[in-house]
Amino acid sequence: MIVESLKSLWQLLRSNLRVVVVGSALLAILAVVMDVKGDDLHQIDSAAYVFFVLHLRRPWLTPIMEGFSNLASPVVLAGMLLVVEAFAPGRRPGVCAAINLVLAVGIDLVLKEIVQRQRPDESIRLVSEVGYSFPSGHSMVSMAFYGLLLWMVWQYEQDRVVKWVCVTGFAILILFVGISRIYLGVHYASDVIAGFAVSAIWLAVYTKVAVPILLGEDGEQPELML
Repeated sequence: MIVESLKSLWQLLRSNLRVVVVGSALLAILAVVMDVKGDDLHQIDSAAYVFFVLHLRRPWLTPIMEGFSNLASPVVLAGMLLVVEAFAPGRRPGVCAAINLVLAVGIDLVLKEIVQRQRPDESIRLVSEVGYSFPSGHSMVSMAFYGLLLWMVWQYEQDRVVKWVCVTGFAILILFVGISRIYLGVHYASDVIAGFAVSAIWLAVYTKVAVPILLGEDGEQPELML
């Protein structure tokens, strides 16, 4: 009886995945914004600072974290767009990914201007950054861009091993881009969480509304070569 109930719950969650993603992301955003607008550091900000900045920083680890952070840089993303255009399925995969990226950046800039949260103190930063802190632009961009690639692999790749390897790889990449921003001292943990959450909502909408039009989906499942 319990097993059957769990199976039914799992099927319900799978059939309403976008609703689950959007609802969870909204709850995360509300929880973070309540503290940010009150000029208080979220408890997770303090805990993340102690762990990633005070305890985890090592000379050998800093270049690695800088490398993860650079995966959301304009140069790397421009190169990835060329790869997507060349190898991803659908009618206009590069255009689809580019529009998604541009709009995600636009949302980030608007939110930064609305909240206007200052970045962590310069004394703890390992790299130079300007502009407001909330939400983390690198986290938003990585979730929006690599999250779309993750969705494409999950949707189109027929080989289960390749599918899970790529999905796991993209998920780890997204996570560590966010962690790198905390480690480098240019964002609070709540900035990163909010960036992930906002982009998750954006992707839920974009993959439902725009992607079918831009990729020209017709019900077939072409193999993803990316």
